[in-house]
Amino acid sequence: MDTAGVILLLVMCFVLGSIPFGIIVAKSKGVDLKKVGSRNIGATNVLRSLGKWPALLTLMGDMLKGTIAVAAGSYFGAGSLLAGLFGFSAILGHNFSFFLGFKGGKGVATSLGVLIVYAPLAALLTIVLWLGVAVSTKYSSLAALVSFGLLPASVFFLNPGDTGKMLTAILITALIFFRHTDNINHLIKGTERKIGQRE
Repeated sequence: MDTAGVILLLVMCFVLGSIPFGIIVAKSKGVDLKKVGSRNIGATNVLRSLGKWPALLTLMGDMLKGTIAVAAGSYFGAGSLLAGLFGFSAILGHNFSFFLGFKGGKGVATSLGVLIVYAPLAALLTIVLWLGVAVSTKYSSLAALVSFGLLPASVFFLNPGDTGKMLTAILITALIFFRHTDNINHLIKGTERKIGQRE
């Protein structure tokens, strides 16, 4: 890919990632997601505010953004690092949405969508870890921190020697932790909401 093509696709992936599926799903139900629950645009807050089916729609939509971004990069012949950066651009779009004044969600679902096609075995392990922590503790944020905190190690062992995937994994993990700063503080203070817990 030439430089202009790379830049164009990065921008397109960012815009794709910016589509706020949670906001759209909630609005179809007459709810302003930014004014209820945790006020986050992701599936966890949709679950808390609207129930499991709207949350599932949001989850699938947010994951698909990451999947499409990496698939598009692969279609145009991008290498490991560049394909990862296209996926990461979609995650950035979700977290700093162009349509929401560069505000957004935490990026967990979109990150999983990236990993499913980019590093499938690492994605599977991340999902298993997320489910294990979420089921045992009922904290979505803690599940994300544990599962993505171990992502670089997963990629190191499951995709040995792939520098592009390792760098992408480190970027994703760093962004997940950055976006969960408030959740970390709430977990420490014991004030973090559990999955499905309302106001």
